[in-house]
Amino acid sequence: MAREDAVRCLRCLLYALNLLFWLMSVCVLGVAAWIRDSLNTVLTLTAHTRLEEAAVLTYSPAVHPVFIAVCCLLFMVAMVGYCGTLRCDLLLLSWYFCSLLLIFCVELASAVWTYDQPSVQRSDMISLKSRMPNFGLQRYQWLTHTWNSFQTEFKCCGVIYFTDWLEMTEMEWPPDSCCSNQYPGCARHAHFHDLSDLHQEGCGPKIYSFIRGTKQLQVLRFLGVSIGVAQILAMALTLTLLWALYYGQKAPEVEATAPPPQEDSAPLTVTHGASAEASMAGCNRTHKVCNITNNSANCKHTELQFQMERLS
Repeated sequence: MAREDAVRCLRCLLYALNLLFWLMSVCVLGVAAWIRDSLNTVLTLTAHTRLEEAAVLTYSPAVHPVFIAVCCLLFMVAMVGYCGTLRCDLLLLSWYFCSLLLIFCVELASAVWTYDQPSVQRSDMISLKSRMPNFGLQRYQWLTHTWNSFQTEFKCCGVIYFTDWLEMTEMEWPPDSCCSNQYPGCARHAHFHDLSDLHQEGCGPKIYSFIRGTKQLQVLRFLGVSIGVAQILAMALTLTLLWALYYGQKAPEVEATAPPPQEDSAPLTVTHGASAEASMAGCNRTHKVCNITNNSANCKHTELQFQMERLS
């Protein structure tokens, strides 16, 4: 009874952990996709600079193909673990344990391999100004779109201040993406009437803060550590469940193959020749008396009387 309660408890815990694996895998993939959009924008603006290398070092664990593949594989492994726990299948549970162990080793190796602190300073932000003169050119439409997207998303303008657009380009006013309330011609209107309608903070500090780490990246790191801890706990519970199921199946087999206890039989007198039949009849009579009385002393007395009658 105690073993059955323990197995039931282990199965409930594994159900909960597999459900947790599904939820965390989906969350990791969602956060990674969210970070990837902003990262692509930053990498486009910081191409061929030290900022690009720093951004890659910071966010490579988050968007690394191995990391994404591991999360997808973990989702499928959790389904196998759920089926194995539901059916109490030793083969599926063994495969589930080995898969979790392999995934955990890959995650640990990837974390150690990609861990590195980027070296970036605020002075490196000045290098972004070299990409501003290409804004608005026909052959650099992709760069124009990236600047507009970044300034709109991060609510910034220029590199250090919105006047960078006037210094580095032939523009008379900043792009419309610098406006807090965007509409066609809003930057021209703000330039001549109210400069407070423009974003006052430059995009350089925003990129620097992004490279140093965002809240999304912190959430992703927390999810990665949580998945690792949950995998260790799931492997320990799976081993315990395998042990309980294996010995639970082995115990009935041992009881079934055990030899039945032998009954005590009364001593028989061996005879030869013509008195063999009488001896067998006497043995039968002796066994009947033993079974009725269940007393060993009466059995011996009856057998002794039978032998005296035969000799006479």
